[in-house]
Amino acid sequence: MNTHALDSPLKGEARPASPPCHYSIGKRLSLLLALQTIVGLGVLLAVIYGGTYMLFKTKQEEELRAYSTVLVEVLRDADAKGGEAEMLHKLEWLAERRPGTFVQMLRADGTELYRDAAPTFNVERAPSREQRFEVPRADGTAPLTGRLVIDCTRDAQHGQRIALLLVLATLAGGGFVAWATYWRVRCSLRPLLDLAAQTRAIDVGRLDQRLTLPEPVEELQPLIEQFNGLMQRVERTYAQLEGFNADVAHELRTPLANLIGQTEVALSRERSAAELEDVLVSNLEELQRMAGIVNDMLFLAQADRGVKARRGAPVSLAQVVSQVVEFHEAPIEEQQLSVEVEGDARIAMDEPLVKRALSNLLGNAIRYAEKGSRLGVRIVRESGDSVRLWVENVGPAIAPEHLPRLFDRFFRADAARCELEKPHHGLGLSIVAAIARMHDGFPAAESSEGTTRVGFSLQA
Repeated sequence: MNTHALDSPLKGEARPASPPCHYSIGKRLSLLLALQTIVGLGVLLAVIYGGTYMLFKTKQEEELRAYSTVLVEVLRDADAKGGEAEMLHKLEWLAERRPGTFVQMLRADGTELYRDAAPTFNVERAPSREQRFEVPRADGTAPLTGRLVIDCTRDAQHGQRIALLLVLATLAGGGFVAWATYWRVRCSLRPLLDLAAQTRAIDVGRLDQRLTLPEPVEELQPLIEQFNGLMQRVERTYAQLEGFNADVAHELRTPLANLIGQTEVALSRERSAAELEDVLVSNLEELQRMAGIVNDMLFLAQADRGVKARRGAPVSLAQVVSQVVEFHEAPIEEQQLSVEVEGDARIAMDEPLVKRALSNLLGNAIRYAEKGSRLGVRIVRESGDSVRLWVENVGPAIAPEHLPRLFDRFFRADAARCELEKPHHGLGLSIVAAIARMHDGFPAAESSEGTTRVGFSLQA
């Protein structure tokens, strides 16, 4: 068996990325503050320990100086009275009354005059402090050299206890700060946990729910407002999507029902070639209508994804309007309408898209204009590089409550503005709004006193 053939697919497979490590804000803050507290307290208590050590050292040095001064005075008096014998007697007498010290005296030639026989501590190993001194001789010969050592074992033990106490205090302070911080952070993060619980409770059936806190938190309020605004947009979009799906199903159901009905009727009995041709022509019209709906929906979906218009060289809007009016010459003459174009502006735009938007506006105006009236096309340059284009007609007015929804998909204001003999699928003005957005503009509509103005803006 060829094992390489089995192994080769595995070698090319990408390993799944490991999930990111999660961490607790409370634990991390507690650890960081505990470390900062330990470092801060450690530095502070180290300074305190250093000061205590200097106090012990100063005390020991003062004790050495005082006792060495006493020794010098006592030995000078003894030397004056009885020489070395008297000095030895005094040194032995002082050794009995001063435990924790060690005294050694040397002559000028280096020979030992005196040494404490039984000191109460280990002179070489125990913690101690030493001082050298000289004792002048009464006969004027070279002075004696003395060595004084005091036992510092008790001070060293005190220092160790103090150091241990300071270390324990530092660790205890760090531990307390860590616990207090963790508890405080958990209490402070309680609003976040509440928001997380509220967020988990939101589902498709509860899109109207919004995040709230019993006590507003200044740092969280912008996040709450942004999330609530997002949910409001999601709810509105979801409602529009449901309505859009229902409208699409309704619009496609009619031509499908016509296709099915006509086909069933055609198949119910034998038909002549002419009759079958009529059925095919009728079915073709329904299929073309369905294709138009699908194409328009695909265009709107592309516009919703944020696709921008491909702008060409600046062209005259009045010239573009004239071309669109010429294309609609037949329905204009049929309705005995006249068209007036007012204003002009040169602007870089996607000419086919703008012609499509103008054609939809003009076709809409022709469809609802009173017979024998005048259509107006107004080109107005606004502030900055924006250009507004209006198409107005005289005809049935649109109720004010319907104007905001005029550019919604499949929206029809009322039966008065629907032509049963020439039905349309209600995406024309939605396409106008999409083309306006693709040019960084927006649509607009006005209707009052029998005159309706519908248009859009283009941003250079």
